[in-house]
Amino acid sequence: MATLQTTKVRSLLKVSDLDSSEFERLLDSAEAFKEQPDAHADALRGQTVAMFFEKPSTRTRSSFAAAAYRLGGLPLSLRPDELQLGRGEPIGDTARVLSAYMSAIIIRTFAQTELEEVAAAADVPVINALSDTHHPLQALADMLTLRERFGRLDGLKLAYVGDGNNVANSLIEAGALTGVEVVVACPPGYEPGIAGAAVTHDPAEAVEGAHAIYTDVWVSMGEDAERDRRLGDLSRYQVNAALLDLAAPDAIFLHCLPAHRGEEVTAEVIDGPRSAVWQQAANRLPTEQALLYALAGGGAL
Repeated sequence: MATLQTTKVRSLLKVSDLDSSEFERLLDSAEAFKEQPDAHADALRGQTVAMFFEKPSTRTRSSFAAAAYRLGGLPLSLRPDELQLGRGEPIGDTARVLSAYMSAIIIRTFAQTELEEVAAAADVPVINALSDTHHPLQALADMLTLRERFGRLDGLKLAYVGDGNNVANSLIEAGALTGVEVVVACPPGYEPGIAGAAVTHDPAEAVEGAHAIYTDVWVSMGEDAERDRRLGDLSRYQVNAALLDLAAPDAIFLHCLPAHRGEEVTAEVIDGPRSAVWQQAANRLPTEQALLYALAGGGAL
């Protein structure tokens, strides 16, 4: 099993920290939690889960808070300006202190190296709630959505169209574990940061025969200064009805949200009958409940 560092406990910093069997068991557990949300309701009874967010969040913050509560735990949201980090305390020291109080640390930040530093210092599981490089929680929900829609993962084709960002990286790693073929269509210079997927500059080529077309915003958090350039570079990569029609007849549309209608996707597609984005967003809760139970609640991967 691949890891970035030796930790005292099991953490999840990227999808490839799991092997294929562990990934499948997490999806099985998530399905079970969907059927019985209050299963293992005492798993985190009397315990607190730290949720440290350096970036804005709607789905991740809300779903993880709900997941911790369903397991009997108390989710505690923390911002950098509420901690001593702003006054120069090293994040490793903060991680050591939080380990004395918390059963897990969920962190949404910029640099993947910061997550690695926290995991190396902590004595409790650390979960990547998004970094500039990886978004493993989203990939778990995405694969659960695909499995629910198609009854399988192995042999499916997913076309990711747009900026080869953190979401694309995690989808590529998830595809390697599940047998989903991931093809990325992006402009030159916007390729994913990891290997493992076919990459093309032609969106029509990427979506041919695809079971799912996936996209993300063209201007992510921290990229506002590049907005005009990015919109120009990515304008050919909009997911619209014409592009969706090139995919398989039963193809679905996926988006990690938030979405900018009229930019990376048209309203006709995201609000249309082939869109699975709301099912996808809802699946953030049971997959995170399954992961938290496995890493901190006495479950097993």
